Amino acid sequence: MNTEWMAQVERRAALHGALSDPGRLAVVDLLSRGDASPSELAAELGMPSNLLAHHVNVLVEHGLVERTPSEGDRRRTYLRLLPTELGPFTTALPRPLRVLFVCTANSARSHLAVALWRAASTIPAVSAGTHPAPGIDPGAIAAAVRHGLDLRGHEPRRLEAVRRDGDLVITVCDRAHEEVGLVADVHWSIPDPVRVGHDDAFDRAVTELGRRVADLAPRLVVS
Repeated sequence: MNTEWMAQVERRAALHGALSDPGRLAVVDLLSRGDASPSELAAELGMPSNLLAHHVNVLVEHGLVERTPSEGDRRRTYLRLLPTELGPFTTALPRPLRVLFVCTANSARSHLAVALWRAASTIPAVSAGTHPAPGIDPGAIAAAVRHGLDLRGHEPRRLEAVRRDGDLVITVCDRAHEEVGLVADVHWSIPDPVRVGHDDAFDRAVTELGRRVADLAPRLVVS
């Protein structure tokens, strides 16, 4: 018997076992839409925090979920769904009129997300910031060139001037997600490449944004 194949079978069986509880499957289903803090999940599911913590611990132990600290409120942790041998966990979402990517400065991640989205979907996409910078960060412009993305005509804009009814709001910045009064439909906890400043930080941001865009775009269907 092929021992490597058998190990993979046992691994998949363990993952199915971890997902056999409805509560854990509900957590995974919500995280397939985007990252969330434990408190956000508990509120969405109406689940006691101690029970949610137990389910999250099981999912983390099985490599289905990882915890990442917020770049904004360091007391907060976000939970992220990881790729596994079982393939993607996906649920269809209503097709919005437009996708709005939001970060704090609107100088890097949100613009790169728009460029990636426009290459993947016919649904219009725009970006905005809660506290816009004077211009797009040079590191983001250089990363766009390296990855064949077009940022021509992009400039930082204030959220209040851009947001419309019917937008699917996706925060790509922990700080923006945590601002009082900003309610996002989806959150992607993407580390800030501007803070690091190195090319590889911008490249990692593009790669992660591209993965998320490729996962979400085909799931926005006519309701």
